Amino acid sequence: MDLYLQQLPQQLVNGLTLGGVYALIAIGYTMVYGILFMLNFAHGEIYMIGGFAGWWVLHLLSKNNMPIINAVAVVALMIVAAMAVTAFLGATVERLAYRPLRKAPRMNLLLSALGVSIFLQNTVLTFQGAKARFFPVSSLIPESIRTFQIGEVVFSFMRVLVIALTFVFMAALTIVVKKTKVGKAMRATAQDIEAATFMGIDTDRIIVLVFLIGSALGGAAGTLVGLLFTQVDYYVGFQAGLKGFTAAVLGGIGNIFGAMLGGIILGLLESLATTFFPATYKDVVAFVVLIIVLVFRPWGLMGEKVPEKV
Repeated sequence: MDLYLQQLPQQLVNGLTLGGVYALIAIGYTMVYGILFMLNFAHGEIYMIGGFAGWWVLHLLSKNNMPIINAVAVVALMIVAAMAVTAFLGATVERLAYRPLRKAPRMNLLLSALGVSIFLQNTVLTFQGAKARFFPVSSLIPESIRTFQIGEVVFSFMRVLVIALTFVFMAALTIVVKKTKVGKAMRATAQDIEAATFMGIDTDRIIVLVFLIGSALGGAAGTLVGLLFTQVDYYVGFQAGLKGFTAAVLGGIGNIFGAMLGGIILGLLESLATTFFPATYKDVVAFVVLIIVLVFRPWGLMGEKVPEKV
């Protein structure tokens, strides 16, 4: 038991890192569902493309695995490029694959989302190949600050960076949703899209904005995870998409703050599970959590139980 207690602080740090990333992915799912009541199963692939966008920026700004400009600028450009590429991709997917089917049965939207997911995954496989791409992170971080220790807890610079940036992104989104006119329009559209239209809100513009924001956050998560685990491949979006979806359901799909909470809880649960079980079983935790939530509280921790519209 003493050994487990010694490992607990370290696992909490690891869990916060994972949880922040899962939260960013879950936000994309929950924002789209909150307005269109559809599951954007292509969101995992958008996350994956964000990872590749970051890798390409690092590749183009490096020579012999060493950055040719300031490392801070390289990381910033990686994240900005990933967010820009995935935001554009998310808006394009909404315009071409989802908007024409908006008034169709939900099953049609679901099938369209699955089709987009398969298309994006195979497009990346065709152009990038199945081989993983590696991030030479060691060249970006001086050895003197690569890791540091506080008490018994070992912190890596990259983990601290991921935790800090994910919480900055979530705080910025909270301010936008709660304090701006655009956020008020987003909340009104999510509450009743028809009433919002009658009140003069351009709901098509709001839906595009939701896809832009959700996809950009997913792209940022893809690059941050690539920097953290030093690699990305064409298949990472599938697993990340499942974790993000589970986090969204856990928090209450359709509730942005629930998605944040669900992501953090899921990350902590996965990390703590590796303390008591072999690491190979940590992915099982997500599916066990999903089953338990769907059975006992399908509307999630912060969601509301509402009757079906007729």
